[in-house]
Amino acid sequence: MTRIKSRWVCQECGFQASGFLGRCTDCGAWNSIVEEHVAEETAGNKRNTPLLQVFGNGENKSRGPVLLKDIKTSETERLLTRIAGLDEVLGGGLVPGSVVLLAGDPGIGKSTLLLQVAKMIAAKSKVLYVTAEESAAQIRMRAHRLGLKDSELFVDAEQNVMTVAERMTIDPARVAIIDSIQSVYHPEVGSAPGSVSQVRESAQIILTTAKAHNIATIIVGHVNKEGSIAGPRVLEHMVDVVLQFEPDRTGQLRILRTAKNRFGATSEIAIFSMNESGLCEVENPSALLLADRLKKLDRQASSGTAVIAGAEGHRTLLLEVQALVGVSAYPSPRRVANGWDYNRLLQIIAVLEKKVGLSLSQSDVYVNMVGGLDFNDPSGDLGVAVAIATSLLDRSIDASLVIIGEIGLTGEVRPVPFLPQRLKEAARLGFRWAIVPEANLPLNESSEHIKVMGVDSLADALSLTMPGAKLASRERRPAGAV
Repeated sequence: MTRIKSRWVCQECGFQASGFLGRCTDCGAWNSIVEEHVAEETAGNKRNTPLLQVFGNGENKSRGPVLLKDIKTSETERLLTRIAGLDEVLGGGLVPGSVVLLAGDPGIGKSTLLLQVAKMIAAKSKVLYVTAEESAAQIRMRAHRLGLKDSELFVDAEQNVMTVAERMTIDPARVAIIDSIQSVYHPEVGSAPGSVSQVRESAQIILTTAKAHNIATIIVGHVNKEGSIAGPRVLEHMVDVVLQFEPDRTGQLRILRTAKNRFGATSEIAIFSMNESGLCEVENPSALLLADRLKKLDRQASSGTAVIAGAEGHRTLLLEVQALVGVSAYPSPRRVANGWDYNRLLQIIAVLEKKVGLSLSQSDVYVNMVGGLDFNDPSGDLGVAVAIATSLLDRSIDASLVIIGEIGLTGEVRPVPFLPQRLKEAARLGFRWAIVPEANLPLNESSEHIKVMGVDSLADALSLTMPGAKLASRERRPAGAV
């Protein structure tokens, strides 16, 4: 006879308690512990699902331990999505048998992107699209809107994960898409779909099926209000690849980042924009973000602006940074950073005061990355410092100048990686001058179309950008020092 037992589970971290708690003692989340009813297995009530019928004798079924040197390997051909940015983020395409978790905010375009991916792959391989959140008719309507109505794509509106696994194994598809993991359920788990237990059990069934039958599987995951993937943390450990789909601060662009990748690098990004025909990859984001600046390369730039170049994997991204420095009306001046790390801003301000002699202790400082993207590359330090200094002194610089370099606490300009690629991209966009770390010179690659000037310190960089400005190139002595 089946016995129903209750357990209290934290929906944030999966911690189990014997009773209700207002706050999880493991992760500290409030009101996250929910009661779940579980059918307890007894001698007369064992899980009777014939797993062999569901998973079959897949080609990747384990045959016991073997010596590492005896394992036969073969170069598995990746499945190209034919969306260049996505293939690059994945490390060259989908690996057969891999499980990819795609997470993002509601309405950002996860289902739209995957429907476009399914259409591309379905032209050559069988694709199964499991829609647990929408009906098949709704998928058809979206496909019609995206111009994909004639796609050879199999759509299954199913929520039972055991049924989904069984249909994945009958005439196996090369690619399976599960939309979403929070909407499917395991019939033998008593909690509601989306709970920690359901997500964990359902993901395990899908992962086992994908590995056994060499099916490249993409799972859609939702995020909570903090921006992290909803469900147990173990979900991210189970899958092979974790992709984060996030908007920029303006909502104009969508950025696809890799949080985990067992088959490639995690530093690549892809940038998309949404239009009537779906998601379109932005092939040249630097030109899009610098559109206004590129029209004025033959004149002086406004004070408080600079162009910086950062590296996102193999992609070079140029951005304009704007700074505004004004007298503070309060005892504690404000420091505001949009798109730039706040702690790095404080560090740059401290170096400007201590090593260059600029007085910023009574001034409000605002820094903004134009275009809405978040820029975390330390090579932008020097450009941010120049923007702050020119705003304070009300000096303009050449609009065709790009500034690259990391600033140390002693005021030195430290070398940066991938400098030739950054300079090549800047020259392609029409920039004629570049200030770079002296430690990166000489360059191994020619830079004929852009003049490169090396600097050792922040004071040297400011002297080049603002000739004649009165700067203290050495540390100021405290009052009374001999």
